Amino acid sequence: MKHESGSISINTENIFPIIKKWLYSEKDIFIRELVSNASDAISKMKKLDAIGEAELPEGNKFEIKVVVNKNDKTIKVIDNGLGMTEEEVKKYINQIAFSGAVDFLEKYKDKSDDGQIIGHFGLGFYSAFMVSQRVQIDTLSYQKDAAAVRWVSDGGTEFEMSDSDRNERGTTITLYLSDDGLEFTDEYKMRTTLEKYFAFLPYELYLEDSAKEEEKKEENKEEPKEGDDQANAEPKKPEPLNDTKPLWLKNPKDCTDEEYKQFYTKVFHDFNEPLFWIHLNMDYPFNLKGILYFPKLKHEFETMEGQIKLYYNQVFVADNIKEVIPEFLLLLKGVLDCPDLPLNVSRSFLQNDGYVNKISTHITKKVADKLTSLFENDRENYNKYWDDINPFVKYGCVREEKFYDRVKDALIFKSTKGGYTTLKEYLENNKEKHENKVFYVSDEKQQAQYIKLFNENGMEAVILTNMIDNHFMSLLESKGSGLQFNRIDADISASMKQENTGIPEDNVSYLENLFKETVNDEKLKIQVESLKNETIPAVVLLSEQSRRMQEMSKMFGGMDMGHMFPKEQTLVLNSSNKLVKALLDLKDKDERKDDVKLVSEHIYDLAMMSHQTLEPDAMAKFIQRSNEILMKVL
Repeated sequence: MKHESGSISINTENIFPIIKKWLYSEKDIFIRELVSNASDAISKMKKLDAIGEAELPEGNKFEIKVVVNKNDKTIKVIDNGLGMTEEEVKKYINQIAFSGAVDFLEKYKDKSDDGQIIGHFGLGFYSAFMVSQRVQIDTLSYQKDAAAVRWVSDGGTEFEMSDSDRNERGTTITLYLSDDGLEFTDEYKMRTTLEKYFAFLPYELYLEDSAKEEEKKEENKEEPKEGDDQANAEPKKPEPLNDTKPLWLKNPKDCTDEEYKQFYTKVFHDFNEPLFWIHLNMDYPFNLKGILYFPKLKHEFETMEGQIKLYYNQVFVADNIKEVIPEFLLLLKGVLDCPDLPLNVSRSFLQNDGYVNKISTHITKKVADKLTSLFENDRENYNKYWDDINPFVKYGCVREEKFYDRVKDALIFKSTKGGYTTLKEYLENNKEKHENKVFYVSDEKQQAQYIKLFNENGMEAVILTNMIDNHFMSLLESKGSGLQFNRIDADISASMKQENTGIPEDNVSYLENLFKETVNDEKLKIQVESLKNETIPAVVLLSEQSRRMQEMSKMFGGMDMGHMFPKEQTLVLNSSNKLVKALLDLKDKDERKDDVKLVSEHIYDLAMMSHQTLEPDAMAKFIQRSNEILMKVL
């Protein structure tokens, strides 16, 4: 071909600043775009061969190679795909193959929202200028008698085309790097970038550091020392960086549990085995493949940090794209490959498309179906998983009504009687003592005394200790007719009390006045009951509604809203307890007034300690008083 110069047909010099500033959020995107284009070129070549429009030589092996050279300040991306003719270079490179280039620039030159820019074929190549001062293409088409073509541009609107010395089908793109791109000539940096985006590219991907290879050749020119094994050693065969056939492409029935676990460890570097997984494998009405894992959590706060890797034709796009994965499922770890996703030009942002909503809905349905299947067919293991998966299941129910509708019968609760129960089972088993109430425990250690009272009376409570549980209970109450959740310290059940044990009214008045004076709180509610358990002198009850309002106010910014939602605490004195009886016996003995005050203060603090942690001042007084009581005993 004759040497040719010209201008790229965009009628403006603003295209490259726009590409650099707005289309790509991360600098390493250029390597993703160039290697993706190389992969596309190979896929097209395979397609042409499959339909008989091209013929591949015997023993043909498709591969992509990335070559870095620190000394020359270059990066090369080499493929053996279908290549381009002179006319195709003019069409796809010089004219920047997207429709309405001028309109595009006019519309977006003043925009800063890269999510607004719609994807157009061919633009990805120009990301090369993010890190280059000059870019060179050498390409040879698969077409018979095609001539190799060279295209060179320095990042302005000018280019040059001439004959190339490339003699094999495919394309080499050479980047002559500017200073801000030199970091990518470091082999480790480039390897990390390639592994990030192309760990599962469908064609073998190799990395070569030609500067190091040149240094090795120079070293080998020196006279080898006697007995030097390296001089006779076979050159090490290069290994691809990627796995061309990731597990998600296999049919689920052909995958073993061990393969799923190994894949999980490899991708997420998590050496804790996942609890279970869901293998997505569908071709209609959209193409979606992937594996979602339910990880084992070390603590509740890990529920905030899942990782769903999104791939597009086996090329990594981004983590945790909420348009595809509903937010409540982001506890999970997994990989999703969806070639049908409508991405914009930077391949990092989804266009607003109803199609994406269908994908999200399908994933939600598959997760819900997996949970209900485990509940129905493998209840023993489902119970074991519950402690790990319940925060995410509850969050999903609160956020997504369709998810709740699908899993509502598979919601279970850990019980103070041991084991797990559904809401339906709980209400049926406790209807005589609980009516339509569900009693729950939010802190097993703090509320141990209340649990003991329940156990002694054959009563059952469920254990709800997660941050999401307040919202979850409200949801269930709104769904269940007359259903009410009460914390275990919110009320004294009739089944805990003794019958016909009323005490004289003047004794009740005495105890009320005594404890209000002792605690120095005129608003303190006092209730006198005779409990079956005679060892407990008193317990503190807190209205469920009051407690929820208090906790809600803390959750929303930690505001002190005590004046709006005062604590409706009630001190329940056990008239069948010996200490309380002793207080009544001493009510008319003035010489024991100090002892009565001491004991009543201690009874109150003991009740409060079973209910909540004492404030520092109260704890100091409790310790001092305990010492005083011990001295009196001695």
